[in-house]
Amino acid sequence: MITLSLLHPLHKTPVQSWSFDQESVIRIGRSTDNNVVLYSAVVSRHHVEIHRTDTGWAVKSIGTNGTYLDGRRISEVPVEDGIVIRLARSGPNIQIHMSEEKRDPLKELLSRRRTEEDAKDIDHGTQSEPHDESALPHQTTVINS
Repeated sequence: MITLSLLHPLHKTPVQSWSFDQESVIRIGRSTDNNVVLYSAVVSRHHVEIHRTDTGWAVKSIGTNGTYLDGRRISEVPVEDGIVIRLARSGPNIQIHMSEEKRDPLKELLSRRRTEEDAKDIDHGTQSEPHDESALPHQTTVINS
């Protein structure tokens, strides 16, 4: 998973975030056909592409006003967790975080319980039938973070 955060211009704290799990290319720009739309006069209609590579992710500048990393204009660079790119010389800052697949606490709990039940069954000399996950009730949990 990759998460992009728009940083406050003065405090450098996230003011908005976008997470992507399945995409192989993420586009940032002013046009509404981008994955991340930023309304700023210095942001190009299609400004940046972040794409998967064999070793992770890379940032590619495709806008006319340039993309900057540590004050230097870039054309394409590999993504390191936590890097901050600036769109145009005076534009918005985007921080990029990469993370492992999201953990599903419900699946982890159910798996742990099944393991414990199977261990009890073995201790008591009984063997239970394999559990069918599709037979479990489906629940949706919304967590605001």
